[in-house]
Amino acid sequence: MKIVVGLSGGSGAIYTLALLQCLGDIGIERHLVASKMGLQVMEHECGVTREELQGYCDIMHDNENLGASIASGSFRMDGMAVVPCSMKTLAGIASGYSDSLLIRAADVCIKERRRLVLAVRETPLSTIHLENMTKLSKMGVTILPACPGFYNHPKDISDIVRFMAGKILDQLGIDNEIYKRWNGEF
Repeated sequence: MKIVVGLSGGSGAIYTLALLQCLGDIGIERHLVASKMGLQVMEHECGVTREELQGYCDIMHDNENLGASIASGSFRMDGMAVVPCSMKTLAGIASGYSDSLLIRAADVCIKERRRLVLAVRETPLSTIHLENMTKLSKMGVTILPACPGFYNHPKDISDIVRFMAGKILDQLGIDNEIYKRWNGEF
């Protein structure tokens, strides 16, 4: 399998690291494309530089290179997750304005009818945000707000982060047991 992970400038870069780590642990080829702001947020929130981030993926693409493999529908990939997905990136995807590789790769998923998961990160949400999400949802895109559940009684932040990474993997159709699932008992 090959999964593309997009890192945009919304808060929540820790989810990107967790997802990349989980994909690597499962043995899935990881392609990463990060916006300039995504890289800045990663360093600010997680202390991980661009150079260090390359160690979390198999291939790191330059967001300005619209000629990269992941910009083409002929590139065989199994899906993409944008984690976190900023409202700017959401708007670009919703409008088809592919001025970066990250948005173009998401556009390719839509046109090729591949799985696309957007872990949106903003609060509160404006009507514009909600309309963009609705538009994409109607196209088959999974809108997965970074809203962890607490029924599994997380002990620390890593439990919360694994919960979100597991939910993203679920939506990409990837079997995993990285978070405690609801068992129907209180």
